Amino acid sequence: MTGELFARARERLAGVPTEPLGELVAPRRVLGIARAPRIVPRGAAWHLGALLLTDRAVLATGEIVRSRREAPRGYTAESQRRRSELAAAAFRGGFAEGTAVHIGWHELDLDDASIPAAGDAASALLAMVDGVASIRWSPAGGYVPLAAYVEERVELLVHPPQGAT
Repeated sequence: MTGELFARARERLAGVPTEPLGELVAPRRVLGIARAPRIVPRGAAWHLGALLLTDRAVLATGEIVRSRREAPRGYTAESQRRRSELAAAAFRGGFAEGTAVHIGWHELDLDDASIPAAGDAASALLAMVDGVASIRWSPAGGYVPLAAYVEERVELLVHPPQGAT
């Protein structure tokens, strides 16, 4: 059932722009000297909220960083420093400045039999709720039917609200 759902979504999204996927890699040392990590391209996907849809797979969304040149900055929070380092790593990996890049994603197993029951996996992104494949779009939110969620997200990409692009 979920396979058909995403096959229909791919058909509807044909022609809609995708967003790049990346992977953070630490380059080999050269003459014992460490080189700066970079985010390298690993394909593209349509961003459907908590999901990323590729031509062949469905991924759970990780982080999104916007590529930018490295520049000296002062930060009050370690999290800001980390995000700046990731943005610079994306730029070093070849992403144009200003490009949003998805990192930290992972592939989901969409076999209906492998999706746990909601009570069995309290923190799972996907779960079966009363026999219906469902998604938790937020860690604090409840589950909603997957089909309705995907339909709404696809519709937003195909027909974005005025001023959204």
